[in-house]
Parts: sequence; C-alpha cells; structure tokens
Amino acid sequence: MAATRSSELGDLVQIKKQLISIIAQCKERGLVHSVKWASELAFSLETLPLNEIPPPPELTEEDAQDLDAFCLAKSYFDLKEYDRAAYFLRGCRSQKAYFLYMYSRYLSGEKKKDDETVDSLGPLEKGQVRNEALRELRVELSKKHSAGELDGFALYLYGVVLRKLDLLKEAVEIFVAATHALPLHWGSWLELCNLITNIEMLKSLSLPDCWVRDFFTAHMYTELQMIKEALQKYHSLMEAGFAKSTYIISQIAVAYHNIRDIDQALYLFNELREQDPFRIENMDTFSNLLYVRSMKPELSYLAHNLVEIDKYRVETCCVIGNYYSLRSQHEKAALYFQRALKLNPRCLGAWTLMGHEYMEMKNTSAAIQAYRHAIEVNKRDYRAWYGLGQTYEILKMPFYSLYYYRKAHQLRANDSRMLVALGECYEKLSQQVEAKKCYWRAYSVGDVERMALLKLAKLHEQLNESDDAAQCYIIYIKDIFSCGEQLEHAEVSNALRYLGQYYFKNRLYDEASLCAQRCCDYNDAREEGKALLRQISAVREQGEPSSTDLSLPCVFNPLSNNTTPVRRVSPLDLSSITP
Repeated sequence: MAATRSSELGDLVQIKKQLISIIAQCKERGLVHSVKWASELAFSLETLPLNEIPPPPELTEEDAQDLDAFCLAKSYFDLKEYDRAAYFLRGCRSQKAYFLYMYSRYLSGEKKKDDETVDSLGPLEKGQVRNEALRELRVELSKKHSAGELDGFALYLYGVVLRKLDLLKEAVEIFVAATHALPLHWGSWLELCNLITNIEMLKSLSLPDCWVRDFFTAHMYTELQMIKEALQKYHSLMEAGFAKSTYIISQIAVAYHNIRDIDQALYLFNELREQDPFRIENMDTFSNLLYVRSMKPELSYLAHNLVEIDKYRVETCCVIGNYYSLRSQHEKAALYFQRALKLNPRCLGAWTLMGHEYMEMKNTSAAIQAYRHAIEVNKRDYRAWYGLGQTYEILKMPFYSLYYYRKAHQLRANDSRMLVALGECYEKLSQQVEAKKCYWRAYSVGDVERMALLKLAKLHEQLNESDDAAQCYIIYIKDIFSCGEQLEHAEVSNALRYLGQYYFKNRLYDEASLCAQRCCDYNDAREEGKALLRQISAVREQGEPSSTDLSLPCVFNPLSNNTTPVRRVSPLDLSSITP
C-alpha cells in the first residue's frame, strides 16, 4: 500500500489534475471547505500547461434536464437562501441536483438551530435545540443508500446526518464508504477524523489506497497526540512535492504547539504569516503560543491585524480573548470567548479557553460547564479534562479530580503535568505508593515544570524515608546544575538545607559543610547554613571523625567546591513501583 501511494505521490502532474477536478465538483455542490483545502494544495504545485488542464466532466442526460433548476437553486444557495434553493430542486433526478437539494435542507435546519440557540440560550446553557430536518433526511437517505443510489458526495452527507443524530458507529461505516466512493473529497476524511478515538480503531478501518490517505493519516496522528509520527508524515509529504503547501506548514506548526516546542511553532507561524498575511485560520493557536511566552506587543499586533481583516471570525475573537487574558482582564476575555461561541457553538478552543477564564474569576460552576461543553465537542481534548480535574481540586473533591486527571493522562501519557497532578490527587487520598509512581514517572518522561522530584522528596520526608528523600533532592540539584540554570528556584535552598542536615546526622561532615556553604548563597537559608557550619566546627573541634559509610548518597565531590556535580548518583530504585 505504502509503495503504491508513494508512486502516486511521485506523479505530481496527475495529482494536480485530480485536485483541479475535485475543486470543480465540490464548488458545484457548495462544499466550500473542501474547495479551500484542495485549492491550497493545488496552488503549492507547479502550474499545468493549457493542454494538460483536465476538461470539466461531461453532462449526463439527467444533468441537462436539471441544468436550469440547478443553476437557479445554486444562486440561491450561494446567497444562503437554503429553503428557496431546496424548493426549486424538488423533483430533480440528477445526482448533483439531488445532493444540493438534500444539502440545502440540511443547512437550512442547521441555520435555524443556530439562530434559535443564539436567541434563546446563554453560551453556557445546555439546551436541547436540534436540527429538526435531521430525522427526515436520515429516512430519505437511508432508503437511497439501501437501493445503492448514493454517490460519494451523498454518502458524505448521510454520514454527517448520522453523526449529528449521535449514531456514531453507523456514521463511521458510511464515511468509510464515502472515502471509497470518492477518495479525493477531503470532507469525508475530515469527518472520519472526528469519530476515530484511538490508534487501534484507526488501524481497523479499511480505507482506500489513495494519496489523500497520507494527509488523513498525518492529521489523525496529530489528533491522537502521536506527534513524532505526524511530523515524519508531514515532512515526507513536503519532500514528495508539497513543500510550498501552507496547509502542511500550518499542521506542522500545530503539531509543535501540541508538544510544547514553542520556539519551532512560533517560527513556523511567523513564516506562515509571511506567505499568507491575511490568513485567519490557526491564528488562535498562534495566539496561544504568544500568550504562553507573555509576548504582549506581538499578541496585541496580531489582534489588531485580525480585527482589520475580519473582526467577526471565531479565531479573531479567540485572539482578542487571549490578549485580554494576558492583561489579566478576565471578564473582557470571557466576553470575547462567548462571542466566538455565538459565531460557532462547536468551537473547541473557545470552550476550553473560556473555562480557563472562569477559573481565573473563581467561577467554578461556569468553568465546569465550559469544560464539559469542550469535551462534548471533542472527547480527545486533554486540556478540558485537565481543566475539570483542576476545578474539582479547587472544590476539594479529589475523587472527581482523580477521574478527570486520569482521562487527561490517557490522552497525554508522556505529559509530566498530568502525572504530577495525578500524584497530588493520590497524596490527598493517602495513596502514597501510587503517588510515588506518578512523581517518578513524571520525572522519567521529562518533567516540564521541574516539580516531580521535589514532590517525591517531600513525600519521602513525610514518610520518614530520609535516604530516599535525600536521593531525590540530590538528583534534583544535579539536574538543575547540569542544565546550567540560574538557581532562582526557592526549592533549591530547601533541598540544600535538607541535605546539609541529612549529611550532618550521618556524620558526613565534609558533604554537610559543602551543603551549608551553598545554603549561604540563598537569603532564606543563609542563617541555617551558618548555624550548621558552626555545629560542624564544634563537632570537629571535639575530635569526632567523619563517617566512612560509602553507601550513603553524595551530591558533591568532597574535595571540590564546584557548583557543577562531578559524580552522578545511581537513580532511586523505584523499579518495584514504577508503572
């Protein structure tokens, strides 16, 4: 399969022809997002000479009979007069006209649903407003499907209707059938992405062997947080001939954002802005990166720029919300996220960000509702699960917190923040063994916030496991020193203080003396360091020898006063409890 797709990818001229063909077909049917995706890819490829450009598809007898009605209805459809378009398409027999007839009815129902939602409900109300046309559409499309009369586009619409009715298993089957019937239609692949929950489900699907499948697989890897595989896939696509594709550049930038490689993601988003300065898509993700880096001038410029382009876009509202949040104006931020949700109630990022703002305003009930809405939109959004865990932690409900942190951890197995949060929950529930596992695992996968070892050391302190606590503090200090970080961590002085006392109790006076000297470098530990040095001097004057117990851990070379560790201690043995 892979070899076949690679050879297909090698024939870029053929791919360009297929893209031009599918652009025309989607444009006739009003599938604007699929048109945009295919057009961006086609633009990144070399221009075809006139004699290579594919001709428009030939009209069938049915197409010719429906042509006048179709052209009239399409003009109404483009003006968003969906009921009017559907009225003039009644009785049309061609596949193209039938799709536009059913699609117009579907969009009419969606528009009425959205209008009713905005008019009658606040952004956090649950509501049971539904598209009333869905059940009728399902019955009619089901009959046509049983008779085998649905083409690839109609199958796509049938799948959308089933998904909206929460018939997810049936929807997956129909979308798979749609990709087989029309492999070049990106809309079917994208809908399928939203229904796949894990890698096992992805592997179990029988999908067509087409070059579009590579784009789908890369997108799916990003959604499933398999970022390494996604980046490999996207880079191979760029090497195959899509190097100029703004779609691929944006997807790679989002992938780097997901693994918190902020510098690389910022670089790619800035490059994207240079190539496509009026682009609004994905700019909310770009603003998240600027927010994390506290880049106020850049975020302000981005917000003003997007307002000039289109201030009534969801992404623009989210960027402005992030700008106000960075300025700690949380009420204004929440207001703009609400505006984003009025424009698109299924905007995942806006629900999650609004939950964060309500957390900042200490409105926990509203935060819980916002996070729950985010999960309804996309159950793979680890930020919403994590946010719910934090909210219930504030409400002092650790069992609830544990459930939601576990969900977040399942989605981001190698994210240390989820593991540290789990460890804290287990501590509160007096499950110290599980807490130790989580903290050590968090350190092992790469502790982003450098808190896991400290929490593990303090837990050992509480349990009077002084040797293990000392070992954790030693590893922590060595990691800090070896990274060459400025020792601004308040916890460094606490670690040195503990180690000084630990060595003193175990009569390792040289090591204790070095720790005490380091303590003198910190204001909050200086007096204790001096007191410990005086104690060591008094003991030495009495002639008491240092211990020669080599089994005790040692953080510094006793002959050196260098701040860089020179001997790496063997890691704390948690093999019996490490998951």
